[in-house]
Amino acid sequence: MSKRLRPGAVVAGYDLVSVTGAPVRVPDPARLTHLQFRRFAGCPVCNLHLRSFARRHDEVAAAGVREVVLFHSPADELREHVAGLPFAVVADPDRRLYGELGVESSPRALLDPRAFWPILRAIAASLPAVLAGRQRAPSLDPRGGRLGLPADLLIASDGRVLAAKYGEYVDDQWSVDELVTLTAGRARGQRGAAKQRA
Repeated sequence: MSKRLRPGAVVAGYDLVSVTGAPVRVPDPARLTHLQFRRFAGCPVCNLHLRSFARRHDEVAAAGVREVVLFHSPADELREHVAGLPFAVVADPDRRLYGELGVESSPRALLDPRAFWPILRAIAASLPAVLAGRQRAPSLDPRGGRLGLPADLLIASDGRVLAAKYGEYVDDQWSVDELVTLTAGRARGQRGAAKQRA
C-alpha cells in the first residue's frame, strides 16, 4: 500500500521493450503516458477492456496520450493474445514495475462482488472465439497468478503523476471516457512544455 503513487509523485524513467521488440520510453518525452497495469495473458476481463481502448485509439491519441500496457506474463505468452492492438504492450513477468509502482495482487480481485458481472460478461464475450479456435484460452496456471489488481497511471512527460487509480477488483479501471476527461486541457499544456524544451 505504501508504494502507491499519488498525483505529484515522480516516476523514474524506464526504457522498456514491447512484445513486438519496439523500444518504449516511459514517460513519453512528447506526450502524456497512460500506463495501464493489466493481469495475465488471455485474461478475459483485460482483453475486453483493451478492445475498448483499441476501438477508440484515434480518440485517445488525439487527446495527446500514448498508451502503454503492462502484463505480468512472459512476452511469448502475450504475443498472440495482444496481436493487432494499436499500442505498446510490455511483458513484466517478474512484476518489477508492478512492485516499484505499488500495483498489488489480492483475492479481492476475483472475490469482490463487483467483479462477478464483469467476469461473466468477459467470459461470455470471449467464449465463442475460444470454442471456434480463433482465440487461445488463457493458461489455467498463469505466471503471476490470477489475483492481480489493475492500475492506471497518467504521467506527464517530465515524469509527474497527474492522476492514479489502483483498482480494488478485476474490472476497477479507467474507461476511455474517464481517461479522455482526465486529459482535457492537460495535453495542450504538455505540447507547450515539449516545445519549450526543444
